Amino acid sequence: MPRIAGVDVPDYKRGEIALTDIYGVGQSRANEILERAEIDVDEHPGDWSEGQTRRVRRIVEDDYKVEGQLRTEEQMNIKRLKDIGCYRGLRHRKGLPVRGQRTRTNARTRKGKKKTVAGKKRSPQKK
Repeated sequence: MPRIAGVDVPDYKRGEIALTDIYGVGQSRANEILERAEIDVDEHPGDWSEGQTRRVRRIVEDDYKVEGQLRTEEQMNIKRLKDIGCYRGLRHRKGLPVRGQRTRTNARTRKGKKKTVAGKKRSPQKK
């Protein structure tokens, strides 16, 4: 099981899928990495030679922000938005959707479990 960027890459998956276990590496970037390392995308990481593993590790660590470095940068970006008090920062602070989604219905992922408000009734309709 090769260790790349601090992550044990599974050897039972195909190379392009196995590399996606690294935070910050998706399928297109995984294909790009394997192409640059001159490794077949269908070859399993368990079958890679030591030299191939070393090439992949060097490409990932030198050319891309992944894992801790990427997480830190994302958190710093969010903190900056909160500090300057912009709209997106306020939405992050309140735990609401940031990118313009509706909140009257849905938005449960950001808002969390429903909190029922007791005694809340509809006002009688005027005629």
